[in-house]
Amino acid sequence: MEQYIERLQQILDTGVDREGRNGGTRAVFGMQMRYNLEEGFPAVTTKKLAFRAVKAELLGFLRGYSHVNQFQKLGAQMWNANAEVWGRDGSLGRIYGVQWRKWQTENGTIDQLGKVIEQLQTNPYSRKHIVTAWNPAELDEMALEPCHTFFQFFVAEGRLSLQMYQRSCDMFLGVPFNIASYALLLHMVAQVTQLTPGEFVHTLGDAHIYHEHFEAVQTQLKRRPYLPPRLVLNPKIRSIDAFKMQHMQLEDYQHHGAIHARLIV
Repeated sequence: MEQYIERLQQILDTGVDREGRNGGTRAVFGMQMRYNLEEGFPAVTTKKLAFRAVKAELLGFLRGYSHVNQFQKLGAQMWNANAEVWGRDGSLGRIYGVQWRKWQTENGTIDQLGKVIEQLQTNPYSRKHIVTAWNPAELDEMALEPCHTFFQFFVAEGRLSLQMYQRSCDMFLGVPFNIASYALLLHMVAQVTQLTPGEFVHTLGDAHIYHEHFEAVQTQLKRRPYLPPRLVLNPKIRSIDAFKMQHMQLEDYQHHGAIHARLIV
């Protein structure tokens, strides 16, 4: 995760200060980070990653969940604030997983992720292995417009890679979580398509640090990263819809202590 730490320093050193919808940020536009998953799982080690929450939210997306209670039952609390601000009795609307698995058309719905997994098995070298959460027609029906907007898979020499574009990147709180979530998704899809996990490519649009998080970031920058942990999936799982919390574990995860900061919504 050294490159993530380097991007934090870059934003502090060269970013532009701006006032936005929810407070001041310092931002750089356009960054990219690449993680070779054969070298380990890209969990941040300069603070503790809430991996259980990562698993819970991702499973909620994969199941197309749209209510805060559904995420809470899995152990994911990160949608509570958005649900409260949106004020629709816990409904989150047509957020990420709904778009991934139930994209609406005049004739029904499209399971984008399901179709991509099928294509990876039948036509692996296609350039159309894309899933998008950015649905302009339904942005007003979401508790939060997608920050990680779309992702694409790529197959070469038996390795499966994934690139994700993220339009809005909270570098201290959100981005480490997003890195882990998409690296986990890549591992899961690789297993069900019988491919080897390759590279997660993270392309960032508005990469920013909230002014309120500056002190927390400075604390993190003083810490030396540890070696990455190893992800272990239950090898018996062969369907993306069959994964459960207990089927995904991190081994040898050494990390520094948590650094607390307020989630800004």
